[in-house]
Amino acid sequence: MLFLTLKTFSDTGGIEKVCRIAGKVFHELSEEKNDDFLLCSLHDTHTVSTEPYIPKRMFRAFDGNRFRFVWQAVLKGIRSRVVVISHINLALPALIIKSIAPRTRIIVLAHGIEVWDKLEGIKKKLLEKADRVVAVSNFTRNKIDADNHIREATVINNCIDPFLRPPSTERNLVRKKVGFRSDDLVLLTVSRISSKEKNKNYDKVLVALQKVKQQLPNLRYLFVGKYEEQEKKRLDALTSTLGLSDAVHFTGYIPDSELPSYYNAADMYVMPSKKEGFGITFIEAMYYGLPVLGGKSDGSADALMNGMLGVLVDPERQEEITTGIARILSNPDSFKPDRELLMDHFGYDAYKSKWRKELFQA
Repeated sequence: MLFLTLKTFSDTGGIEKVCRIAGKVFHELSEEKNDDFLLCSLHDTHTVSTEPYIPKRMFRAFDGNRFRFVWQAVLKGIRSRVVVISHINLALPALIIKSIAPRTRIIVLAHGIEVWDKLEGIKKKLLEKADRVVAVSNFTRNKIDADNHIREATVINNCIDPFLRPPSTERNLVRKKVGFRSDDLVLLTVSRISSKEKNKNYDKVLVALQKVKQQLPNLRYLFVGKYEEQEKKRLDALTSTLGLSDAVHFTGYIPDSELPSYYNAADMYVMPSKKEGFGITFIEAMYYGLPVLGGKSDGSADALMNGMLGVLVDPERQEEITTGIARILSNPDSFKPDRELLMDHFGYDAYKSKWRKELFQA
């Protein structure tokens, strides 16, 4: 089995996280069948660590050398039973493999915006030739344009990283660090801040914060994620205009290893986005016991199981966002996610079981 990725171990984005976990699954499932497994990454470097997800011997890094990556991917792919590509941008080697070895099964992972619009050229051709498209959410599956002529598609939702630290009762370490008190009510969002990420609707969360804070003066907002300076300046100006400068803290980049401390420090997770392919941070927040609020118009609905695990609102309606936040904070314990349901649906074992069925079907 061959898994082709753009980047896996040298970045902290959502797709990279999906690839790390998927790589672990593919490695373990290959061992079940006594098959070989190899993960080839175009942009990772040779020095990057692959532990604890896969052994280094099952990994090849190409340091951005596209020609060498495509050449090696084709050589290995035509000898593989299954080739999974992590992104539609890897269409070229997948199509070459399929043309030389038509019996090799090609599976394309579809995450979000990269496949939502009508595709052209080799990307469209790949979706026509691929044996299966695996989308991370029903929203992404349904957004893939019918003109792309997908042969077969299914949905395998993303899962909780099996190496996430367990929940902790320690809440005040991070609060003290960012200047919040132990008795504050803390909203949390984990996302990049950039002009391209405005669909996360953090502006609307700030407006809601101002309104709800009138009833809950100890309400605070913690925003975790790297930011573009220009967009950060705009948000600083907005928080100042809203009179929220003392209530909002932007952390900037936080390593994945430190994120659990920030989840543990919060009382509620909020991200009413409208263009989310899935939303891994939702299921991570629920893993740490946080009630969550998300938008009902994108892949967030999958992450919240259509409202079974959290509150869904219309991301275009400010009043729904404001009311939803106020409703949860009025009794947070009653909105905490059902942990058994969460793990049954988004736990690692469930994810691995779905891929086992997909890879070893007749």
